[in-house]
Amino acid sequence: MSLDDIRNQFDDDFDFSEEEVWGDPEAKPELFGMTPVQRFVLAFLLFLITIIISAFCLLVVGKVALPI
Repeated sequence: MSLDDIRNQFDDDFDFSEEEVWGDPEAKPELFGMTPVQRFVLAFLLFLITIIISAFCLLVVGKVALPI
């Protein structure tokens, strides 16, 4: 058995197509079953809720006063 035969044998064993290695290039990853727009709206609403609760806590503690 020569080195070329061994090399050819391993080339045949490890012949992976790109689809097997990388998966389907057209498939979009799903996160919680939502579209990207839905995930953006959810993140934006969580951001707004965080701002509102933080402002309320600052008012309650007295670190910020309303200019009334």
